[in-house]
Amino acid sequence: MLFYRAVLPLSRRTLNLAARTIRSHRATAGSRWRRLDPATQALLVLVHLYKGEPFAQVAAGFGVGTTTAWRYVRETTALLAAQAPTLEQGLRRARRKGWAYVIVDGTLIACDRLAADRPFYSGKHKHHGMNIQVVSASDGEPLWTSWSLPGAVHDTKAARVWTIAERIEAAGLIGLGDKGYVGLSDVVFCPFKGRGKPQWKKDANSVHARLRSPGERAIAQLKQWDILRRLRCCPQRAGQITRAVLVL
Repeated sequence: MLFYRAVLPLSRRTLNLAARTIRSHRATAGSRWRRLDPATQALLVLVHLYKGEPFAQVAAGFGVGTTTAWRYVRETTALLAAQAPTLEQGLRRARRKGWAYVIVDGTLIACDRLAADRPFYSGKHKHHGMNIQVVSASDGEPLWTSWSLPGAVHDTKAARVWTIAERIEAAGLIGLGDKGYVGLSDVVFCPFKGRGKPQWKKDANSVHARLRSPGERAIAQLKQWDILRRLRCCPQRAGQITRAVLVL
């Protein structure tokens, strides 16, 4: 087996956040001894999440067993996900920053499933995965991510499950969404559909697309973490992992 040194393009602040979370959990649980100290465990978790390396490879690099690496990652992602902001907290942040609107968008976290697993198959993306809803600020900063639903769930239905429109309205804001949210609510503005539209509708759609484009950047920031490009674990963990990445 060969070993090599590598660079992880994350800040020391990110490592300290994860290590502080682990250290606090160990103190609360009264854990007396672990194979790795909190900082090293945090680094192991960051390597797995950011680079998407399998547990066996990460475990060998850190000198622990595969099961231990799996347990460390499961434990830390759960602790980080518990710190993720609620939608109300994210919307209050938008109000404080003076943003006039938020952007609502959905993304598919791909996973490997059998052809028979129809609930996980997204007809839009032509792939199996889990539906995650993302609310971001007008500058592209991700404010909130939902828990996961099967990939076959349409974005409009997912938004209704998480009552996104109602909570945006309660916060006194408006939302911008793509054509997948048409008919959701008067609070979430969507582009005009159909062909042969008059010029004013085309102009309105162009402005709408320009204002909504930072939402794509928010999703791209989350998917810089390779773990979210294709899950190798239980698909039901997609929401927890996404929320952990949001905190990091």
